[in-house]
Amino acid sequence: MKGKVYLIGAGPGDYKLLTLKALEVIRQSDVIVYDRLANKKILKEAKKSCEFIYVGKKSSDHTMKQKDINQLLCNKAKEGKIVARLKGGDPYVFGRGGEEGEILYDNNVDFEVIPGITSAIGGLCYGGIPITHRDFASSFHVITGHLKDDKKELNWKALASLDGTLVFLMGMKNLKNITENLIKNGKTKDTEVAIINWATRYNQKVLTGNLENIYDKVQEEGIKPPSLIVIGGVVSLRDKLSFFDKKPLLGKNIVVTRARAQSSSLVKKIMDLGGNPIEFPTIRIKEINPNKDLEDKINNIGNYDYVIFTSINGVDIFFNRLLNMGYDSRKLGNIKVVAIGPKTSKALKKYGIIPDIIPEKYVAENIYESLSKNLNSNNKVLIPRSSNARSYLVDKLNEVCYVDEVKTYDTVLGDGNKEEMYSFLQNNEIDYITFTSSSTVKNFISIIGEENVDKLKSTKLISIGPITSETIENFGLKVYREAEEYTIEGVLKTIINCKL
Repeated sequence: MKGKVYLIGAGPGDYKLLTLKALEVIRQSDVIVYDRLANKKILKEAKKSCEFIYVGKKSSDHTMKQKDINQLLCNKAKEGKIVARLKGGDPYVFGRGGEEGEILYDNNVDFEVIPGITSAIGGLCYGGIPITHRDFASSFHVITGHLKDDKKELNWKALASLDGTLVFLMGMKNLKNITENLIKNGKTKDTEVAIINWATRYNQKVLTGNLENIYDKVQEEGIKPPSLIVIGGVVSLRDKLSFFDKKPLLGKNIVVTRARAQSSSLVKKIMDLGGNPIEFPTIRIKEINPNKDLEDKINNIGNYDYVIFTSINGVDIFFNRLLNMGYDSRKLGNIKVVAIGPKTSKALKKYGIIPDIIPEKYVAENIYESLSKNLNSNNKVLIPRSSNARSYLVDKLNEVCYVDEVKTYDTVLGDGNKEEMYSFLQNNEIDYITFTSSSTVKNFISIIGEENVDKLKSTKLISIGPITSETIENFGLKVYREAEEYTIEGVLKTIINCKL
């Protein structure tokens, strides 16, 4: 089988700026060779068997020399593999994609180039700066701030004479040289300048000034690469056009402790609000299989008056088993269905079921309150749920009717990276930790070790509801805020409304 290399532009940093074509190739690739500026969240789209090779470069610190990267691409392709060469921005905008393409051609390796959004345009956009504007610039010029031969100089006289927007990439090391030479060759000292650090990412920072003072401002603020240098009148439009700065969670590191399969909704929403979700799955859902008890209950489902679902997992496992047994939703007949909350209700609707009862508050106590007044000793209730669930609901309902609890899945310890989390906590890099169940609290402590609980005392702990809050407090920790609505949306609203 003949291999192939795709030179892919990963965009400026926000992983959602990746093109559909690039995403399609990444999902098919056998090997991904990626740079420092390519967002690592993109790697999660790869297939499980994919090999990842990091070849990132910083100034004077190269993981792998370019000639070795070139050889690596050739070797992997000649092994018959599909290789994704993932590069920040666009491969052909100071990304050395042209050089890599030449080497592949010379070695008779099939390749294709997938363009990406260059930071010279996308980064400015997120910084609130249009690269062109009829009132300020009818052209733009993208310039390398770091020449291959350090002894050579750019044509400063020509650059200083341009009226368009000047964008320097990889120029922070030479910022003083850039500003001084432009002034020396005719640019006025008050020409506006912006520095955009980590453009399009949650930790983006923008600093503005002019040619005369921007270098000193950068030193005061301690801004380092990767940063864009933007010079021209378009910088003045930032006050009106800086939409990204208004994201409510911009710059915030938020730990998500849900199971990986359930965390996607919360992770997506945090990113959409400008935050940085740090996935630390504390639980993993393990379906009980085989499960003769569940199959017996499904076969005899008509014996029950109510079925209560207390989680999305419980819904999916129950209905998947029902369908695999050759039934469909009609099997539930006239049985009344109870959902603990809106997410569980939404999961039921996928299977054509609209729940008869959703309690006002999404906890077991309120399910009992909603149901108990309608039940008598002749009623039968089925509750398919986790083996780790609290006994409260079963115990209380058993006081008024017959209850069958069938255990459909286990919640086991997740695979959160202890060393990484320890480092975050040690360096005070976490703004919030979200807990969406008692299990996430217990397992988080179990993973990091009870000896490290004190490290959580300086971190804002957000709880989804009173039961989870009680578990947090049982470990001697303080709940910073508890969601008013016991849902993922409620958790997000709570974080947004926090006084930072």
